[in-house]
Amino acid sequence: MPDPVVDPTLPARVRIHEVGARDGLQNESALVPVEVKAEFVARLAAAGLRTVEATSFVHPKWVPQLADAEQLMPELAGLPARHPGLRLPVLVPNERGLDRALAHHATDIAVFASATETFARRNLNRSADEAMEMFRPVIERAGAAGVPVRGYLSMCFGDPWEGPVGTEQVIRHGLRLLELGCAELSLGDTIGVATPGQVTALLAGFARAGVPVDRLAVHFHDTYGQALANTLAALRGGVTVVDASAGGLGGCPYAKSATGNLATEDLVWMLHGLGIETGVDLAALAATSGWMARQLGRPSPSRTVRALLGAAG
Repeated sequence: MPDPVVDPTLPARVRIHEVGARDGLQNESALVPVEVKAEFVARLAAAGLRTVEATSFVHPKWVPQLADAEQLMPELAGLPARHPGLRLPVLVPNERGLDRALAHHATDIAVFASATETFARRNLNRSADEAMEMFRPVIERAGAAGVPVRGYLSMCFGDPWEGPVGTEQVIRHGLRLLELGCAELSLGDTIGVATPGQVTALLAGFARAGVPVDRLAVHFHDTYGQALANTLAALRGGVTVVDASAGGLGGCPYAKSATGNLATEDLVWMLHGLGIETGVDLAALAATSGWMARQLGRPSPSRTVRALLGAAG
């Protein structure tokens, strides 16, 4: 395990928003059995993660891997009682998805917007502004039901069709999500092209726009090996919520250049090395990702998993 050296300029604690069971698995071509997904979530919770995004109530035609959301949710119903403080957010694309999520007693939901027009049309089949209007009743109804909403904003640093994405463009769309009522805004580097300087500049832009840093989270992909460097830049900017995927699973079915998410184990190794608390048992987490890699029939992409487990990872 890492030998911690505390940096007093960094946050003392970071909450990891684990996305492996949803964002990590959604791009898998072979369907993962619902009982494997349920055990995956249970193992992640047992490893100390207290925010584990469970699934998505999207139409099965668009993401077949997550077509079993109705079957999965009852399997997870007892987990919060066994792990106090555990939250199991689900992604919803529209009001129909919200209806399905609320019918299964979801306590946290997320919506998924885009900072660029092309990705909005490819992912949501409408313009970026039209998507915001689609989310308005979802967020309002969730709020009325006492269910907090997280807003994902994708393509915050670069888009495979449009190229670099301007800071002001990202801020404009991010502010819309917050103004609609999202409690938290996750800034996504969907294709993994961000650099630390860009991260710092974007966070500074949101600060100038009056957005408290505790409303922001970051979501990095590791396409160019920059996810940890970008995370450190975000921590230096005051961010305390970081998205990650156990074992580095994931990509994006609508952006083929998007490779895996930041591996949760790699993130935890860095955070613990900096003396930052996470509540996560790294050995248990690595064992969980090693187990999931065996279910998928391939080694884990996470360097930390491979280092800790060797061939078993």
